[in-house]
Amino acid sequence: MRLSPGDRAPEFTLSTADGGQLSLSDLKGKKVILYAYPAAMTPGCTTQACDFRDSLASLTAHGYAVVGISPDKPAKLAKFVEHDAITFPLVSDPDKSVLDAYGAFGEKQNYGKTIMGVIRSTFVIDENGVIVEARYNVKATGHVAKLRRELGID
Repeated sequence: MRLSPGDRAPEFTLSTADGGQLSLSDLKGKKVILYAYPAAMTPGCTTQACDFRDSLASLTAHGYAVVGISPDKPAKLAKFVEHDAITFPLVSDPDKSVLDAYGAFGEKQNYGKTIMGVIRSTFVIDENGVIVEARYNVKATGHVAKLRRELGID
């Protein structure tokens, strides 16, 4: 089921690229941009992650924390972090239960075929854990710039 503004963001505790754990509740009191992507170290996902990395200073200055979530295992996420100098947390959801809770796993179109997979999505969550924006089927390229404009960040 897809989430809508006003819904409570599903809580999670997931492994991070550095071997730790991150819970949504750890970020309570901060605005959070949680973005779901299909696979680390692929062209579109790398573009999107690097766009968030390059925008992190201004997003942080406006009170946002950024977290990326994918079904990749922590070891692959660690390689992604190192290879592309990702400076925000990436969390691992290998059983896709959190992605599913956010409506970011399901049927999607891929080169004209219907498949099951991660639906590239972005969620803006307020300081109290409530969904402010839920965007599904976003484009990897240009999405971060569009999101920044919509949030009123330069």
